[in-house]
Amino acid sequence: MAFQSWFAFFLAACLIAISPGSGAVLSMSHGLSYGVRRTSATILGLEVALVLILVIAGAGVGSLLVASEAAFNTIKILGAAYLIYLGWSQWRAPVHVDEAQAARPAAPTAWWQRTVTGFLTNATNPKGIVFMVAVLPQFINHERPLWLQLLLMAITMVAVDLVVMHGYAFAASRMQRFFRDAKAVRMQNRFFGGVLMLVGAGLFFFKRSQQ
Repeated sequence: MAFQSWFAFFLAACLIAISPGSGAVLSMSHGLSYGVRRTSATILGLEVALVLILVIAGAGVGSLLVASEAAFNTIKILGAAYLIYLGWSQWRAPVHVDEAQAARPAAPTAWWQRTVTGFLTNATNPKGIVFMVAVLPQFINHERPLWLQLLLMAITMVAVDLVVMHGYAFAASRMQRFFRDAKAVRMQNRFFGGVLMLVGAGLFFFKRSQQ
């Protein structure tokens, strides 16, 4: 891949990562609830799914998924339902009060559960697949080995996304001091839960023609 093509892809990866989406909302939600260190497991799941989508799109399978209405609608419905489920679970999440009467969210889930949550959030997002299918061909040189180009793009996109998602988590974690009482924590849960449910509901209206 020529440097000019790589740099253009790098800029595109920055724009993709910074654009608010379900991954960013999840990173902020977990960053505020669990802190940056624990949210790294969530972000790991997001990145694994991101690489999977990139490989699928680069291999041409993504084009088939987008072309097949049944496959596309299946992914869309699963993704929307999963985000709504996540949002509803957070909306209803219990709030614990310790001996000092300081409210805190429910105890963090196991790291692998947070990783799976991150993975499913990105893997079931049809917007990600459609975007990759539309963008990747612009940067691939068919006269050079495909797998080397995909590897470079995967490394670039994951590196950018890791920085951005940890930035979202860090920014959210700095606000933890403002969420010390039960009412504030419930407001936090309902805000992020509501946003996730809205994003999920929005996926039902996402169509292939928007690619």
